[in-house]
Amino acid sequence: MFAAASLALLAALALLLARAVLGPTLFDRVLASNTIGTVAVLLLAVIGFLTGRPDFLDLAIVYGLLNVVGTIAVLKFFHYGSLGE
Repeated sequence: MFAAASLALLAALALLLARAVLGPTLFDRVLASNTIGTVAVLLLAVIGFLTGRPDFLDLAIVYGLLNVVGTIAVLKFFHYGSLGE
């Protein structure tokens, strides 16, 4: 069951990667990259559960937090032209 979930997440990751490359606007590409990060967090959690290593969940949480901060930084950069004065 979890193997099927990980295969579905990998298929979604491939579709999101295509959307990130072929997105019509910058914001579509940023949204696709943010969703790729979210799917990667889910994939890390599923792989950690499949292998019986709960420390993968800690890595997934850290990666999720970095994903949110990175997305906000990219959007701020493209809106204001810099990250701060």
